[in-house]
Amino acid sequence: MARLKIDLHDIFNRGRQIDAALNDAITRAVEKRLPMVEIIHGRGKGQLKKRVLKFLEQPHIREQYHRVEKDTKNPGRLFVHFRH
Repeated sequence: MARLKIDLHDIFNRGRQIDAALNDAITRAVEKRLPMVEIIHGRGKGQLKKRVLKFLEQPHIREQYHRVEKDTKNPGRLFVHFRH
């Protein structure tokens, strides 16, 4: 199963770059018809996770994917599933 992996550790405090990276990942997954995008936001205090979830809740982004799964074994990671 092919999936796209994006790690936000390096840009955790750069808002525009975070949004650009997430937007790019979602766009590439839709274009390449990938079933899943793995987003690594890290554990920390949860601020980056909140930002990622807020980004994914935007209506124009939400219509592109099927569901978001929080990893039960690793709280520093999310999976975005697509139905093509």
